[in-house]
Amino acid sequence: MQDSGYEKTCNSPKDTAASDMRKADDGFLLAEERRKSGEALLLRKLDRRVLPTVALIFIMNNIDRAAITSARLKGLEDDLHLSEIQYNVVLAMFFAIYSPAQIPSNMFLNKFTRPSIYIGACVALWGLVSLSTGTTTNFTGLMICRVCLALPEAAFYPGAMYLLSRWYTRKELALRAAIMYFGYIISSGFGNLLAAGILSGMEGKLGVRAWRWLFYIEGSITIFIGLQTMWLLPDYPHNTRWLSAAEQRLARARLAGDTGEADEDSANDSIFHGVKLALKDHKVYIFAIMNLSATLGLGFVNFIPTLTATLGFSTTITLLMAAPPMILAAVLCVINSRHADKTGERFFHLSGWWFMTIIGYIIAVSTMSTAGRYVSLFLLATGFLANALTPVWVSNSIPRPPSKRAASIALVNGVGNIGNLASAFVWKVEWSPQYRPSMIIGVCCLALAISLALVLRTILVRENSLLDKYEQGVQTEAMQKRIELAAQIEGISVEEALRRQRFFRYLY
Repeated sequence: MQDSGYEKTCNSPKDTAASDMRKADDGFLLAEERRKSGEALLLRKLDRRVLPTVALIFIMNNIDRAAITSARLKGLEDDLHLSEIQYNVVLAMFFAIYSPAQIPSNMFLNKFTRPSIYIGACVALWGLVSLSTGTTTNFTGLMICRVCLALPEAAFYPGAMYLLSRWYTRKELALRAAIMYFGYIISSGFGNLLAAGILSGMEGKLGVRAWRWLFYIEGSITIFIGLQTMWLLPDYPHNTRWLSAAEQRLARARLAGDTGEADEDSANDSIFHGVKLALKDHKVYIFAIMNLSATLGLGFVNFIPTLTATLGFSTTITLLMAAPPMILAAVLCVINSRHADKTGERFFHLSGWWFMTIIGYIIAVSTMSTAGRYVSLFLLATGFLANALTPVWVSNSIPRPPSKRAASIALVNGVGNIGNLASAFVWKVEWSPQYRPSMIIGVCCLALAISLALVLRTILVRENSLLDKYEQGVQTEAMQKRIELAAQIEGISVEEALRRQRFFRYLY
């Protein structure tokens, strides 16, 4: 069913022709007098549906994944007779499956014509698995649930980032990605608040332990959200059901104009074509190692309740105190990314926050006072502002073809999540409550991430210099076809499309 929201919003004089848009040809919004208002309305429609949906999914994505750490505070280990090594293995097994599964998932998503159905089904499926975790009675059952949780969860973040990159230009993407990542950061705070309420109020209800209720309630919420996702999210610009033909063409033209090439793959490319292209690009390897280092350096996120517990308060107070640092980080994340979009700068908007996290580690290592430790948690949390921009920078640096971009995002994010796997063994119980070795490892990893980000910036500056020098560079056959398609979509000459393509520069 077509959405009539466009007509309802077209009330200003400059939009008087928009009410007849659906009766016009698909180039209706490309006219100079209509394009600016048409783009604004298209973005508004996308933002209203897409951004709240992906942010809400990301909240549940992290809540469902991290529920096990909150459940640990209320008897999960004792009830399932888990040893410390078994608990760490369960945490690590999730990421051992989650990380590599992202690559084939994004490859499939790039070829699948209905990403709204694919992502929605994966969300509902992991909600069902999360709910089922509450029924486990031993280590084996818990392990099976974590493995089954990892597979559908792997589809969401790289898939959602790729989907956003199919709709937003390079200087629009950072803010939208940050709003999605806002959900991830806020979930660490909101999830702890939700867990505190469930764990303190549901113990023994209907004869069921509170930690089991935690999985039942959170899993049920996720299933409901997944079912709604199937009609809320868009598909691709050429086939989204709630956009008119004119809006679809405008969406494609915006992306074509952003780089001078159509955001399309060749019809005869295999599903693995993008992976092959990504593996040939040295920037992908640097991004991947940088993301791995940063993720390991921020591995404390999987142990926020445990770290807050070192302040010496009760379980409920511990979970409540874990929320404010992440809530502040979520707000700063949106502000930081909006400024990154406005300026087009990437390096300092990432590395500056990793440096702040290093300062947080230094404070935490230096003192065990309650005030000092709690202040350090706020500084530690700011590191996630940088992680929100990492896939955006990947997308900006490897824009075409889409299959290569999809593979690059998945590879970088997949390798990065190995850091989450390793963090299960970096934050050891025997190192508590100081966790000094864990924090020293974090400092070293973030220092490496900053260094690699500087290397990437240097590479991109050099590549822009080469583009300045060789503006008449030779296009490959595939690139030439995308330029010709961009001209066709935008209704301009091939020469004009080629001129725009030559003005493309990397953001660093």
